[in-house]
Amino acid sequence: MKALIAKFGIGQVVRHRKYPFRGIIFDVDPVFSNTDEWWRSIPEEVRPHKDQPFYHLFAENAETEYVAYVSEQNLLPDTSGDPVRHPQVDKMFIRAEDGAYQIKSARLN
Repeated sequence: MKALIAKFGIGQVVRHRKYPFRGIIFDVDPVFSNTDEWWRSIPEEVRPHKDQPFYHLFAENAETEYVAYVSEQNLLPDTSGDPVRHPQVDKMFIRAEDGAYQIKSARLN
């Protein structure tokens, strides 16, 4: 299997191509790294192939916040500029004046 380069990076805000949610990427798997049970639970007609990067998102929709695991083929950049309201975001990221998110650096005590 050839090495794949992730299209999106940690701290990037993305939205789902088909479903109404968006989020901030906090981790990337170079290829599928979840359970086969999870993968098979996705309807076959929309099930993504495993040989691509998958992203862990602090996600949100109109009703709630949650953690999502999404294939690269189903993500697009979110260009709204709106802040992500997920409660975990402030624990891991700092939002710059330009609206971009940067990971908080580890502090040595």
